[in-house]
Amino acid sequence: MIIKSAEFVKSAVKPDQYPDTAYPEIAFAGRSNVGKSSLINTLLNRKRLVKTSSTPGRTRLLNFFLVNEAFTFVDLPGFGYAKVPKSMQKSWKPMVDNYLAARLQLRSVVLLMDIRRTPRQEEKDLLSWLRHYQIPPVLILTKCDKLSKTKRIRQQTVIAQKMEIAKTQLILFSAKTRQGRDIVWKQLMAMLDSEIDKYSDISI
Repeated sequence: MIIKSAEFVKSAVKPDQYPDTAYPEIAFAGRSNVGKSSLINTLLNRKRLVKTSSTPGRTRLLNFFLVNEAFTFVDLPGFGYAKVPKSMQKSWKPMVDNYLAARLQLRSVVLLMDIRRTPRQEEKDLLSWLRHYQIPPVLILTKCDKLSKTKRIRQQTVIAQKMEIAKTQLILFSAKTRQGRDIVWKQLMAMLDSEIDKYSDISI
């Protein structure tokens, strides 16, 4: 994918604050500090379009980014960070649920999981939730450069079993080495295939 433009549009909490556009949207979800911002920056060939932080729980709003004036990436708040106040954790769930359940522009959700960690119930619940609402998922294992090839393969198998999916559904990704970037783009473009005539300069 050739990225001609990528810009932050706005942050939102509730539906009446979402961008009033018809652009198809791809949302990015995952546990706090899993690497959502790094993935988006890598996909868009930007270093700091989405702010990254070593402190989990910093993304607390729905953040919309317009790409090539044709489609939108949506960075969702991370889940599962215990040090965030309980009141804030409770507010995140309906904020994200409302978006995923009702946003007509949503075409797919990218679910990120740290390859070094075993998925918990939150990841399984989200995948089941997406299936229930017939929202196609793209499943990514981040931070693959942190493990040897042998350990990556072993963890990929463990995570696939935990999530009750085929191992081939899990894309190995590293923001540091850019491993998996082209594969992710192919998956995303497949989700947008019915609207492909809106895009130009596609090169994967």
